[in-house]
Amino acid sequence: MSDSADTTDASGSADSADAPDAYEALLDRARRWNAVSSASGVLSWDQQVMMPEGGTPARSKQLSVLSSLQHDLLTAPETGELLAELADADPTADQSAAVREVRRQHERADAVPRDLVERISEASTEALGAWERAKAADDFEAFAPHLERNVELKREYAAHIDPDRDPYAVLFEEYEPCLPLERAETILEELRETLVPLLDAIRASDADLAGDTFVGSFATETQEELAREALDRLGYDFDRGRLDVSSHPFTSGNQFDCRITTRFDEADPLSALGSTIHEFGHALYTLGLPDDWFGTPLGEPRDLSVHESQSRLWENHVGRSRAFWDHFLPTFQDHFPSTADASVADAYEAVNQVHPDNLIRVEADELTYHLHVLVRFEIERDLVRGDLDVADVPETWNDLYERYLGVRPETDAEGCLQDIHWSHGNFGYFPTYSLGSAMAAQLYAAAEADVTEMDGPSLDERIAAGEFDALHDWLAENVHRHGSRYETNELVKRATGEDFSAAAFTDYVESKYGELYDVSV
Repeated sequence: MSDSADTTDASGSADSADAPDAYEALLDRARRWNAVSSASGVLSWDQQVMMPEGGTPARSKQLSVLSSLQHDLLTAPETGELLAELADADPTADQSAAVREVRRQHERADAVPRDLVERISEASTEALGAWERAKAADDFEAFAPHLERNVELKREYAAHIDPDRDPYAVLFEEYEPCLPLERAETILEELRETLVPLLDAIRASDADLAGDTFVGSFATETQEELAREALDRLGYDFDRGRLDVSSHPFTSGNQFDCRITTRFDEADPLSALGSTIHEFGHALYTLGLPDDWFGTPLGEPRDLSVHESQSRLWENHVGRSRAFWDHFLPTFQDHFPSTADASVADAYEAVNQVHPDNLIRVEADELTYHLHVLVRFEIERDLVRGDLDVADVPETWNDLYERYLGVRPETDAEGCLQDIHWSHGNFGYFPTYSLGSAMAAQLYAAAEADVTEMDGPSLDERIAAGEFDALHDWLAENVHRHGSRYETNELVKRATGEDFSAAAFTDYVESKYGELYDVSV
């Protein structure tokens, strides 16, 4: 379902030739603080990819100063005065959306003291290095003081914004400002109610999937060549991006410069390939944002739920599809001749095999992935609410893994230290992973239906032929070009014709994995 709304230039002049001076001044201020944010992003990327290990003390100060500068621009009296002037204006739809987004940012930032912003930035920068060292040494106690500090600072942050509300709900709005936490929890519960019985049925299934298809040793250098080939095939623009290695895969940038990182395991080539395709989805969204709106809210991504929908769509609905492996298996075999005997069916089964005993979220299969998310979500929610002490995190983590997945981590490195997010103080981020998966299924189903209505091959047939333009075009038209113009549910409804829900995801996994494992629930 295509949205026919027009995209205007950054002044909104296609809708109104008489945009108020206050609106133009407000956009100019937004461009300035977003430029500072972009600079911070480059420094953060450098810290995780290229910076020498001893650079952390200087980098923490640099990022702290930039965060305070951005905060000053956002909270300056002039910003509030411009918003007050625009309160009685008669804006166009685009102007109204831009002002709405700036107002939300301003009101939250204005409630937080500048010195707290600096302390949060400095603490999270120091925590990143501490996390990397603690993970390498399997030493949670070394990271615990940094985690405790981040939790304390983020509680203080939430209290400044709204002391009368659940602090975790306030922090969740940093990443998903348009969906109430209660709505997110309902969707997560729907996923759990579907996945738990489906996983029980899979455990009891006699199906014998070709899980040994990609067993062996796969050289890192060749895996990197394969990852670059995959990005080329999918349509990544290397003129506006690059591929590097980091301890935790991520994507960083804007519509002119969006960079991907991945990591390699010589025993598991699917991990790096999946991570690379996942990050490609993030990058494609970012690079697809409208150039003319750069630095303004309408040139920014909607939120992390939408961002995750793009990465999970490409990782799962494309990268784990039979159609993709029909196209990509010969390329894989060219790079790794030891897999020459594998069939498309073998590859499809291997990339979709369910591993309930896997301990690492970023290496998880499509189903158990969400139980990994739920573990961290429940723990961080209790940490922020004061219902769990930092010292008790490892044991609580291990208990929840045993309860949900039937396996107990033997080390903290493969347990509560596995993800980078708490070092950044990103409490409230994790629910967006599963929300994004649910959204991905809904968007992909709509894309399939729309492409099917067109003359020519179906979406699966196009992917099997290595043709990804139809999917690119659909996502660009229905998601990417809108930036933050629409709030989350409205964006999804315009694209799919339905309110955002878990229904498409539950239908998708029950159908796909029911067929793979010959089960029904």
